[in-house]
Amino acid sequence: MAQLGSSFWRVGHGREIELGARSVIMGIVNATPDSFSDGGLYDTVDAAVAHALKVAGEGAEIIDIGGESTRPGAATVTPWEEQARVLPVIESLRDKTDALISIDTYRAETARLAVSAGAHVINDVFGLQKEPEIGKIAADTGAGLCLMHTGRDREKLSDVIADQVLFLERSLEIASAAGVPRDRIVLDPGFGFAKDTEENMELMARFSELHRLGLPLLAGTSRKRFVGAITGREAADRDAGTAATSVLLRLSGAVIFRVHDVAINRDALAIADAMLAARYSFEQGQLA
Repeated sequence: MAQLGSSFWRVGHGREIELGARSVIMGIVNATPDSFSDGGLYDTVDAAVAHALKVAGEGAEIIDIGGESTRPGAATVTPWEEQARVLPVIESLRDKTDALISIDTYRAETARLAVSAGAHVINDVFGLQKEPEIGKIAADTGAGLCLMHTGRDREKLSDVIADQVLFLERSLEIASAAGVPRDRIVLDPGFGFAKDTEENMELMARFSELHRLGLPLLAGTSRKRFVGAITGREAADRDAGTAATSVLLRLSGAVIFRVHDVAINRDALAIADAMLAARYSFEQGQLA
């Protein structure tokens, strides 16, 4: 039976956001020269801030700011390069928008400085398993924490859901040991991170099984290679395919959607939300 229950994700600087009853969009701002679909477009502070305000105006309630490309084969940057890219953007945005600000980093020092600069959320693509100190930073500052699954730099289990559970439960153990309350955590299954097209599609098909972990789920499929493999589109032309994945994953219970094109995903998810609300209303009426 459909459920439209909601909860509140508590994040940094005394903020919170309702999750569950409606879709929440996280807009991507890559302050990098080499990200896979928009590298170099927003690699100055002014360009990144302008784009962040644009995506917030289009409906993004969270703005995810990254200073290092995570595409396969991307060059590693130094912590200082990363911080020089993201910290001025965060400092500028904190007084210009009510949207929550997320820092996309796996480095503890960058996370600490970003939260101090005004970020509300730490989005760690290694799920605390590269620099576990991020957990202590989240606990000490009250920042929200997004823990992502990855298959990089490790041997995966053959079953995609078993590997998700193995990895993410380890991430949750690290977070718990650091003192991070569960109501500050969101999980991301890491579409595209050391997963081929077949694995990504199986993960989509079985997405609802991840609810056994008992936490809100974020979907990050935007412009990923598997979307291109299915549609035949290059990265910049994958937004319609992305919106289709967003709707399908919303129907399987995802609550946050990390996307490049906010407008097309907002409209697609508005339809999905309306359908879910109608189904819930109908089923409640059937029980009355």
